[in-house]
Amino acid sequence: MKVLYFTLSLLFANIAISQTHQITKHNGEELDVNFIKSENDFIYYALNGSSEEIKISKYAVSQITNKQTNQTQKITDKIVVDSKSDYKLVQVLPKEKTIGLKEAANFSGVSTKTKGEPPIANDNQTAMRIKTQSALNGYPFVSIIKKANGQYQAVAYVY
Repeated sequence: MKVLYFTLSLLFANIAISQTHQITKHNGEELDVNFIKSENDFIYYALNGSSEEIKISKYAVSQITNKQTNQTQKITDKIVVDSKSDYKLVQVLPKEKTIGLKEAANFSGVSTKTKGEPPIANDNQTAMRIKTQSALNGYPFVSIIKKANGQYQAVAYVY
């Protein structure tokens, strides 16, 4: 009888610690993980046999599937940027929210300075110019880093 209880407890313990979710990324990669939570544009998960929390940007994740119930939760839609006119689809993200995205290109330039315009309008024009350049090259995400001397550096990201 002890052997039976031991075998059953071992079987249920194995199910309890097995990977319970599958994360599907926009680049086609699938990860078998233990889903923890979704918070502040990040997905937190742990790998099998580990209690370390790993985070990934929600922009890199297409969906999360619960393996036990076969329920799928859509996280984000894939952004497809084909031409310069798709600049409105380009997302400007802070550097810390690009975890899981692949760096594609770096470019820099001088920030827009129009006489008589407030600084926020100049920033918007600079961001629009960067988004247009990213869209022209097919990059759906960009991170802008401003420098003190009126210049900027932008990093483009893809799935």
